[in-house]
Amino acid sequence: MTTNTQQQEIGNQELARLHADALMAAARRAQAFAYAPYSNFAVGAAVLLSDGAIYPGCNVENASFGMTVCAERIALFSAISAGRLDIAAVAVVTSASHLCKPCGACRQVIAEFSKADNPIVILCACAGDETSTEPITTLLPDSFVLL
Repeated sequence: MTTNTQQQEIGNQELARLHADALMAAARRAQAFAYAPYSNFAVGAAVLLSDGAIYPGCNVENASFGMTVCAERIALFSAISAGRLDIAAVAVVTSASHLCKPCGACRQVIAEFSKADNPIVILCACAGDETSTEPITTLLPDSFVLL
């Protein structure tokens, strides 16, 4: 017997699968705009909403490294600032030869908007053929929750 959360996770995984090509293409387009003069590590991300809308983001570095913002958070904040909280999936792309999954800060921010009735799915791709798709609860099983 599946729970409502499990059913929604399956629904988000299916939605992400249906829109994976467009989602990854949006993330790759965003990657081209990354501002990464210090690390030379351009990252692109895209957020998929429940109606198929996509919001892109790229990493933006700063000489004061703590002020750098990751692509995933920029994409999420873009959707949220447009009043959208119905996030189904987040895609992340890099030009690395191996998968680079969201950092801890991004995992926590994604978890903040991933509710029990809407577990967000994370898709990752790199320069090679390697990809992954998994729920945020797998990447961050014990997220911080302010009570």
